[in-house]
Amino acid sequence: MLTIHYGDMDGVIYNTSIFFNNVYSAEWLEDPFAQKIIKAVDRGVVLGPNAIETKVLGVIPPEKLSSGTKTLLLMHFMPENIYNASNCGDNCARWILAIGKAQDVTVNLYHLMNFGERRFTIHVANTDEVVHSMDELVLVAAKCLRESAK
Repeated sequence: MLTIHYGDMDGVIYNTSIFFNNVYSAEWLEDPFAQKIIKAVDRGVVLGPNAIETKVLGVIPPEKLSSGTKTLLLMHFMPENIYNASNCGDNCARWILAIGKAQDVTVNLYHLMNFGERRFTIHVANTDEVVHSMDELVLVAAKCLRESAK
């Protein structure tokens, strides 16, 4: 299940880009799910363990992937950690939901991410509530973000 904690908390990996650069494994890029994330978020095609072809940047190493893609890959391969998902844009939301559907993962957010119109299941750690739609999430997240700003 996907768990979100809004605002500051201990144990979060905030700079997911640098963390990724130091821990990722070249084998990660062989994973079909990882390749789908890279294609969807960064418009990249994995050519090999150290090469991704993108239309904008040409052929890049994994260290040049976007911070959103890096965060998603970390969530997928190292779900035991808590990541700052505010490094991700809304284009990552469907992938965060997919990862949370496949395994337990906790993310930290400092903004209201748009998870779309479909139903989902998200546990909000701050209030211990489970929400199933953006309408429900907006109310809970707003309350949590207001509290964390105090």
